[in-house]
Amino acid sequence: MSKADHMLSILWLLKSQKRVTAKQLAEKLEINIRTVYRYIDALCASGVPIISDSGHNGGYSLLGQFNEAPLVFDLDEQKALIHAAAFAQEAGYPFGEKLSQAVAKLKMYTNQEQRHQITLHEQGLDVILPQADASQVSLLQEVEMAVAQRVTLFMQYQKGYGSVAEARHLDPYGLVCWKSKWYVVGHCHLRKEIRSFRIDRIRKLASTEKTFERPADFSARKFILSGVLPDSDKPDELISVKIIGREQALDDLCGHWFLAHALVERSQLEAHFKLEERYILYNLPYFLLTYGGTLRIKEPQLLQNQMIEVTKNLHNYYASAQLD
Repeated sequence: MSKADHMLSILWLLKSQKRVTAKQLAEKLEINIRTVYRYIDALCASGVPIISDSGHNGGYSLLGQFNEAPLVFDLDEQKALIHAAAFAQEAGYPFGEKLSQAVAKLKMYTNQEQRHQITLHEQGLDVILPQADASQVSLLQEVEMAVAQRVTLFMQYQKGYGSVAEARHLDPYGLVCWKSKWYVVGHCHLRKEIRSFRIDRIRKLASTEKTFERPADFSARKFILSGVLPDSDKPDELISVKIIGREQALDDLCGHWFLAHALVERSQLEAHFKLEERYILYNLPYFLLTYGGTLRIKEPQLLQNQMIEVTKNLHNYYASAQLD
């Protein structure tokens, strides 16, 4: 039997009995007692809660809750885990190697029919996201460890293109994968407030000896979304935007991650949104360009003027490029 088979056999023996000694395990598996000790240590290192009791009636046993838990996954659970792994890997999950090892273990301890079904489901689902930057893996791993251990980070951070990197101390509260980009959210000592930072703009990173307390019930996800979604606390500051056009184009527009939250009313040929002025000026015109003549701005005049300005600037840019 292989090492993996022996370890699995030890696990099943522990599961089937209240307490068993190393000598009994060695005799049943026909292996050296020193080998039993090594396998027990390996199982403990893998997270199996094995209790060791010394004395005349001592031996090994499993923690009660673990002993009652199933040690195998059914086909639907296996399929869900493998599909979830595909999404995580494509998103640039920083512990991809360990994830692959876990999936390999999952496949190893299945019967032939289950393995065949898993392969069919695995081949039937693909995930396409922008290619993750492999150079960020070590940064993501270090940030994730700091989040879990509540350790303050020191970093050199470049805010924008061409700008000089600034020294920052950060208490990292959480990691967020947002629109194929990774962000760390936490308390910035320089600004003395909670900020988000793009991982790909961190030029240098190091853990410090300082620790921090994470605010109770803090959500990095909610913090990121609060910066981009319409401000529901200030409805009077939102501007009415009405778009008319072809039904299919409107369907696609209303399904956009941002505009779906801002939708007020929708008819077959018109959509009504409430948006902040900053989004109307700096984001929406460029997004509407992708729809060509299938959509038209009904109101406000502010957006119409901004659309004219954007397209005029694009025309002038490419016209001048031809002259050069």
